[in-house]
Amino acid sequence: VQLQASGGGTVQAGGSLRLSCAASGLTFRTYHMGWFRQGPGLEREFVGTSIRPGSGGSTYYADSVKGRFTISRDNSKNTMYLQMNNLRSEDTAVYYCAASSVALSGTTYARNYNYWGQGTQVTVSS
Repeated sequence: VQLQASGGGTVQAGGSLRLSCAASGLTFRTYHMGWFRQGPGLEREFVGTSIRPGSGGSTYYADSVKGRFTISRDNSKNTMYLQMNNLRSEDTAVYYCAASSVALSGTTYARNYNYWGQGTQVTVSS
């Protein structure tokens, strides 16, 4: 299984970025897909999740990004996206994508994800 995150970079506060997560080696549509981030000196934190189609296909977000970030997935391309708008300096972090086969209620916890990508750096300058 491989998850390849890409699209990170440096952007000014208020700007936008779109991250991608390309998956291979797994049946993508049967997994919940999540985004997590880890800022400097901080623990890894939940950003959002895209629930697999068979369980409803909803998306859920951390309060800190709700209304600014949007997760989407293209099951035909085995790819998930994270559109980030109105970025703030506190969004600076390494962003990771992950795949989970556990129950819906567990998808906000990093420990419940089976597979992880390598991370992509997002830096927001103020």
